[in-house]
Amino acid sequence: MAEATPALRILLHERAPVHVSCHADRDRVVEVFRTALSRPGPPADFALQAVQDAIKPQRQTVLVQDENQLLENALRTLLQDMVSSAVKFEQRVMQYGQLIDDGECDNGQVSRLLDIVLYLCERGHVEGGMIFQLLEDLTEMSTMKDCEEVFAYIEGKQNILGKQELFGRGKLVMLRTCNQLLRRLSKANDVVFCGRIIMFLAHFFPLSERSAVNIKGLFNISNETKFEKDAPDGISLDFNFYKTFWSLQDHFSNPASTTLGPSKWQKFLSSLNVVLDAFEAQPLSEDDGHSSGIEEASSFNIKYLTSSKLMGLELKDPSFRRHILVQCLILFDYLKQAPGKNDKDGPSESMKEEIKSCEERVKRLLEMIPPKGKEFLHSIEHILEREKNWVWWKRDGCPAFEKQVVEKKTNQDETKKRKQRWRLGNKELSQLWRWAEQNPNALTDPERICTPSVAEYWKPLAEDMDVSAGIEAEYHHKNNRVYCWKGLRFSARQDLEGFSRYTEHGIEGVVPPDLLPSEVRSKFQTKPNEKSKRAKKDEEIKGATTIDEIQSATAASEGDNGGNGGELDNTAAPMDADASIVAVPQHGEPNQEGQKQSPEMDMGNDAEQSEAEVEAEEAEADGDVDPEAETNTASGELQEERAGESP
Repeated sequence: MAEATPALRILLHERAPVHVSCHADRDRVVEVFRTALSRPGPPADFALQAVQDAIKPQRQTVLVQDENQLLENALRTLLQDMVSSAVKFEQRVMQYGQLIDDGECDNGQVSRLLDIVLYLCERGHVEGGMIFQLLEDLTEMSTMKDCEEVFAYIEGKQNILGKQELFGRGKLVMLRTCNQLLRRLSKANDVVFCGRIIMFLAHFFPLSERSAVNIKGLFNISNETKFEKDAPDGISLDFNFYKTFWSLQDHFSNPASTTLGPSKWQKFLSSLNVVLDAFEAQPLSEDDGHSSGIEEASSFNIKYLTSSKLMGLELKDPSFRRHILVQCLILFDYLKQAPGKNDKDGPSESMKEEIKSCEERVKRLLEMIPPKGKEFLHSIEHILEREKNWVWWKRDGCPAFEKQVVEKKTNQDETKKRKQRWRLGNKELSQLWRWAEQNPNALTDPERICTPSVAEYWKPLAEDMDVSAGIEAEYHHKNNRVYCWKGLRFSARQDLEGFSRYTEHGIEGVVPPDLLPSEVRSKFQTKPNEKSKRAKKDEEIKGATTIDEIQSATAASEGDNGGNGGELDNTAAPMDADASIVAVPQHGEPNQEGQKQSPEMDMGNDAEQSEAEVEAEEAEADGDVDPEAETNTASGELQEERAGESP
């Protein structure tokens, strides 16, 4: 019996043993419970009263250790008598005895007895492990056909048996019971029953239960694959290939032995290459996949036949090929995960390369096997990826998945602990800054600088602009706002000329012309800057105007020195508006009329200048006249005209 825990209501205290006749008391308890089995109604109506009548306990509702032992021995004897009677009368164990109609269902006496004991254990009136002990005895005394019904009863009471007050007392007994059933069952004929037992254990025990985990990673080396050693008469198959093919099962059953020495690994590798070459030389078609009925559940086999006469048919079976190739992937996955705890115990570099090449061949072959080869390979890869997490969890000691609930302290008087202050606000940034201080060259390392050049950055957009590439407009890089924003920043720092083209041609104008093809480059050729042309024109006109002003000022000073009004009238002539010379009357007062006429003359000259500029721009647009030459010609004619008008 397992040791009692404090949570149980069983009283374990030292006292004088009860001096009773063991056989007499046991027979009396058996008779009391035989009578209780015939009572109608649920066990809650009479179970506790039956215990009090049979044991007469010192306590009203709980039993001490000796009383529990006496009750357990009596119930085990009663169960053994009932099973013996069922066998004697050739009846099923779970249906033996008088049927009791309780208004809901009809149960045999064995099921009735188990229900009574389960009720007492659940309520804490008797020891919690008593029901598990009775179930173990019942499975040992029953045939496999009866054990299936007994296990159906266990599955039906799984929620009650899994309660914490019962699970802690009987989990090891239940594990021993299920393992004994698995040993008695045939793995080939009782596959469904074995699966039910394994699924029950998976639900009954928590996921982190160490008893359900292969901690050491041991393999079932007793699973031997026997095949023919000598070639039979009249066989057309290559017998050497037959032996090579089935010899791989020795490595699959014990992968650890494959890495014990280089010779064993090379032997396995050569045998595997022979098999893979045979699979590649004889690919399967879609008709083979549909005709084999691989999707049906009947195609599942726990172990394949190894007769040499069936080798030809098995090689044409898609499910058979998948079975062998998946074994290869499982073996490779085990070898890559370093079976030892240290990295030095793992495979060597050359061995890793060989594993990688073989793994790629196996995956290609799985994709080629119909039907749905790619979907099947994707499922296998997903399962193997999940298996890695399971392996690492076992290596870490199988920590529990359940987290303990942390109760928050509501005591307001408790002084709050001051949070640790970090230099840069949080732990991560502070560690990063500390690492940079220890390694000052890390930030200035030239390999760390990854800012691309303008030509390299705009190359994808230039490829999009190439019409011959045939890239659809919705996939162009110009639709990516982040890409365009970064490119404009690069161009503003490294290529101001290209950056200035953004206002006229948009983001495509910023691309360097050297990256564009000839037919696209012509659309974005840089034209003469209008502002620079107008600046040159303004300088030339300003220079000509300055010359006229000097000449007019000289003429005016000569008139003042002469002091003769008639000479002024004779030398007076129409002046250019830009000279701004004021006519002086004979009495020495300024001529107001001249002041009024000068703006009109200035406007006329500006109009002439505007017309000349418009003509020059039109000629430039037509491409007949050089804009600079035309500007110089117009400026020269204007100067000659003004020189003719001047005195």
